[in-house]
Amino acid sequence: MMVIRNVKKLLFIFIAALSFQTAQAQLEIEIISGNASALPIAIVPMAWQANDPAPATRVDEIISGDLYRSGLFDPMDVGDMAEKPTDGEAIRFGNWRLLKVDYIVVGQVRTPPDGDGYELIYQLFDVHTQEMLLSRITTVGPGDLRFGAHRVADSIYEALTGVPGAFSTRIAYITATGLGNDQRYELVVADADGFGPQSIVGSPEPLLSPAWSPDGRHLAYVSFEQGNSAIYMQDVSTGARELISSGKGINGAPSFSPDGKRMALTLSRTGNPEINVRDMATGRTNQVTQHWSIDTEPVWSPDGRYIYFTSDRGGRPQIYRVSPEGGNPQRVTLEGDYNARASISPDGRRIAVAQGRGNEYRIAVWDIETERFTVLTPGTLDESPSFAPNGSMILYATREGSRGVLSAVSADGNVRQRLILSEGDVREPAWSPVIR
Repeated sequence: MMVIRNVKKLLFIFIAALSFQTAQAQLEIEIISGNASALPIAIVPMAWQANDPAPATRVDEIISGDLYRSGLFDPMDVGDMAEKPTDGEAIRFGNWRLLKVDYIVVGQVRTPPDGDGYELIYQLFDVHTQEMLLSRITTVGPGDLRFGAHRVADSIYEALTGVPGAFSTRIAYITATGLGNDQRYELVVADADGFGPQSIVGSPEPLLSPAWSPDGRHLAYVSFEQGNSAIYMQDVSTGARELISSGKGINGAPSFSPDGKRMALTLSRTGNPEINVRDMATGRTNQVTQHWSIDTEPVWSPDGRYIYFTSDRGGRPQIYRVSPEGGNPQRVTLEGDYNARASISPDGRRIAVAQGRGNEYRIAVWDIETERFTVLTPGTLDESPSFAPNGSMILYATREGSRGVLSAVSADGNVRQRLILSEGDVREPAWSPVIR
């Protein structure tokens, strides 16, 4: 799918067939650039004390992988560990200081008293002060050991950075297989580390614009399976789905409000694409913008006070905001000729956009308070930014040659990573909220 050149083409993202091919496969994450000041940390292999056999992938490997991909940590290779303590009393801190390790994590995995699932018992220590920074037990169900490991990584990340981790989240993206009449589209959900991709829905017609509900249980998306664009909401676990909007014209760009009670969407039922808000309980839909220009791609502010959207009412695509009840929209992005596809940071202070300059499109972040842009990516066809729920990373779509890939960049631009599918392209990423 070519990056949009103007608002007319921006709108066509909802109605044009995607011209990429891919194969259903697990994503592989590759670090492109890291942080030179990453913290040295040792995640010691946890003692396996559960009743069933240990899995092929150890819990410590998952935790280390999560922390490494954040770009903020430099986990020690297990082969370089002179000893492998599994509780705090067995740690000889002097040895770890000699190995230039700042922090160490030790623990065990055991079967809980009720015999169902796993308990992950772990402790985090400062090697230099010997202070215990964290001591917790995370309990998960029989099939959720990986999820438990991600939760442990979240806790370690928060203890050392002060920011909640986002490793136990999920990502959604669109893939397509085949060519021409044999092309098939899939809406796929995977763990944030790319593991365990599952097709949520498939169609021979384009699927677009996945958007998570605040509780992470549902995905809204656009489908062309009936010929015209239509918005559906689907339960990720059960597959049950509900038709939200299929009126004449454009039905696109769904976005849940922070409380999940409303949905913003783009409809052209009055003849022009406008921002509308649907009450999820009653189904009543109110139009909140009215202009001859194209208004599209709505997203909510974290406090629910505003809907940010893309419009060319000023002559070129820019980000505006309006109250969910309507009123006069206010232009937000004040620099650049082209700013589209907004994603709002969890603190509401930054807006990630696809910014166009000439024939290049990169991910940039607009600081609402300072009214300044920071360009984060070096690509030429970067689009569809999506903030992580902790605001630390931004997931986006880009191209490498003729191939589409997903990438992520830290909010400060220092860390970049590439999410690789073994074959073909992936597009339209959406980062889930934290899964409780």
